[in-house]
Amino acid sequence: MKHFSRRSFLQRVGEGAATGLLLPALSGLAQAAPSERVRHAVIGAGSQGRRHAQVFASLSDCEVVAVCDVDPERRAALASKLPNGDKVLQSEDFRRLLEDKTIDSVSVATPDHWHTPIALAALQAGKHVYVEKPCSHNIHEAKVLVEAAAKSGKCVQHGTQARSADSLKQAIAFMRDGNLGKVRMAKAINHQLREPIGRQPESDPPPGVNYDMWLGPAPVHRFTKNRWHYNWHWFWDYGCGDMGNDGIHQVDQARWGLGVGLPNAISASGGQLFYDDDHETPDTQVVTFEYEHCYLLYEMRLWTDYPLEGHDNGVVFYGDKGKLEIGRNGCDVTLIGGEKTHLGPYADIKDHMRNFLDCLKANDPSKLNAPVGEAAASAVLCHLGNIATRVGRRLHFDPEKWECIGDPDAAKLFTREYRPGYELPALG
Repeated sequence: MKHFSRRSFLQRVGEGAATGLLLPALSGLAQAAPSERVRHAVIGAGSQGRRHAQVFASLSDCEVVAVCDVDPERRAALASKLPNGDKVLQSEDFRRLLEDKTIDSVSVATPDHWHTPIALAALQAGKHVYVEKPCSHNIHEAKVLVEAAAKSGKCVQHGTQARSADSLKQAIAFMRDGNLGKVRMAKAINHQLREPIGRQPESDPPPGVNYDMWLGPAPVHRFTKNRWHYNWHWFWDYGCGDMGNDGIHQVDQARWGLGVGLPNAISASGGQLFYDDDHETPDTQVVTFEYEHCYLLYEMRLWTDYPLEGHDNGVVFYGDKGKLEIGRNGCDVTLIGGEKTHLGPYADIKDHMRNFLDCLKANDPSKLNAPVGEAAASAVLCHLGNIATRVGRRLHFDPEKWECIGDPDAAKLFTREYRPGYELPALG
């Protein structure tokens, strides 16, 4: 089976991180002296950025010293809730934070189209990076980010926090030990109710907002409330639909459990069966990723809430001796002829951030639970699923070269045109 350069590509960025072990000398820190505290900055003050700030600030050996957002109200509100709020550096421009040599690390919790550009600039400035999912807005960016991380030697942790859950590691080990028999398929399920967003007219941005900075590398478009906080996910210029937003968690877990990297072929269909509004991205999507000895299926329904199937978003691994289910209620295994057995709880993002800080302080990316190589692989699967959906045909993919075979229309969606002044930073 091809493992998307699992021997070549992931080795370049320290594939040993797949073990997910905490560094024992650092994982149990109680009260760290000020000189031992990591000085952390949060870029993006939306719901996930606020979560980053809260959790990092709660760790005894970390201090959140700066926040960045183009919305002055959100960044001020976030700073005010931090323990040292009156001393927190606030800025609309992330570059100001990166110029501060006392800052050790950054969270990138912005819209998707800014994830890779800011992560690259942070690496260029010598910072360690915790980047939210998906780590890139397109396939080209994922490849560039992997190369930059390897060149910098810094830690780049991806926001797929389930990889830090002991119960998931144990469940996947249980499966890989052959207890489910031969596993030939995993199904990544993203089903939830996301209400329609309606239609919003073009207008001026809110007072004090640097909207040009918010657009960044994306094409210029007049402001609308639906292209703003959170709803930007549903526009291709800024987001990756819900496959890249929420579905990437399930895709990542399915890929992790199957032990695969990039696929040989991708087929997909999707569209809007529910929405009739400003959405550009699908509310319904089915994708099949083909590997030599197994399939990874992705199914998305944004119009059926969790109770319909009795669980929230999750992954089901199918073997000829039984099945393993992973969801936010934890891990369950059901062997043929047996009863369902609960294997343990789901993930806590605090464990994931703890792992990031431990690796950062040891300057050892190889122990990251969700390193950039794994991040890129899962992001690329989501991009390939969206591309196959958008062009409406099966794609043949070269997992070694990262190239789509014989489909120039699909290949065009592997990257984007960057607005002058907002090109991708390059590590020298």
